[in-house]
Amino acid sequence: MVHDLTKTSLATLIETSSKPAIVKVFAPWCGPCMQMKPFFKDIAAELNDTYTFAQLNVDEERDLAIQYGITVIPTILFIKNNEIQGREVGYIGKDALMKKIHEYLGA
Repeated sequence: MVHDLTKTSLATLIETSSKPAIVKVFAPWCGPCMQMKPFFKDIAAELNDTYTFAQLNVDEERDLAIQYGITVIPTILFIKNNEIQGREVGYIGKDALMKKIHEYLGA
């Protein structure tokens, strides 16, 4: 499952979660963002027991995007213990994303 990240869900999904989080920052008008959507959802279904998966729509949650220092979309944030362990900017394929999850967050 991929959760929609909002100011109200931030604490539950990221700040107080015991699971590391992978956050896709996107906009619905962004072509590369939409290309990543199906496999991001697949990875979330596969790894849901180990990680929290969320997506942040920059058009709807501009303040959160600013808080996370987002300047380019798509951006993937890898968060553990409420700290950003890594970020990938621009389109990233499914295999590369899986590799980065393990690289930044372990398991």
